[in-house]
Amino acid sequence: MITGATANASLPRGYDPGFVMAFQPIVDFERREVFAHEALVRGALGEGASEVFSRVTPQDRFAFHEACRVKAIETASALGMKSKLSLNIMPNDVAGPTECFHTAMEAAQRCNFPVHRLMFEITEGERVADLPGLAAAFRTYKGYGFTSAIDDFGAAYAGFELLAGFQPDVVKIDMGLVRNIHNDPVRLSIVRGFVGTCLELGIRAVAEGVESSDEVHALQSLGVELFQGFLFARPGIATLPPVAWDAA
Repeated sequence: MITGATANASLPRGYDPGFVMAFQPIVDFERREVFAHEALVRGALGEGASEVFSRVTPQDRFAFHEACRVKAIETASALGMKSKLSLNIMPNDVAGPTECFHTAMEAAQRCNFPVHRLMFEITEGERVADLPGLAAAFRTYKGYGFTSAIDDFGAAYAGFELLAGFQPDVVKIDMGLVRNIHNDPVRLSIVRGFVGTCLELGIRAVAEGVESSDEVHALQSLGVELFQGFLFARPGIATLPPVAWDAA
């Protein structure tokens, strides 16, 4: 990775290691508490994640994602983060040797960042090749106290098949369902049913991409407590951005 202590996941050969991590809060609006900060990769000059990822070859993808997670833990510790730290992982990186868990926990211990404040967020960018393996890996490592999450539920591959095979602590509702939900009876009905399912399963729902107070209040009426989006805070590069609690 980035330091000698994390050399097992070295940066891809020939790749410019000039990247940084940004953090965006996930907030409990009613309690006015920051539940977690999601770690997001950015280029050294502020380039977006898609541009940074475009420089990484498929064979080096896992090593690069490992480097991002370690960099996120190192930065979060240096910033004195007290919330959970949400780390993105691809589902097929987990169902195998679970090296991503080992590496993250080693980095957390090295940086004195409590392991129980790590949140591993399954991203929706690929179909799960081994759903039983994914579920088994999370069950095994849950004993360390970290939080599990499914990202972008309702988009691409993040659907009910994944939820049926793997019940996480948190599910993030995709912004495609959130945007202008207060004006859309169909999406209101869909999200109401989904949030009800989450409540029955003991899962907390996060509304992603919230940009208006109307969206927040509509989602609150459905039982959503956690929110992430530009309304409250944009991602801050190597910093913990302040939350605009009065925006909603």
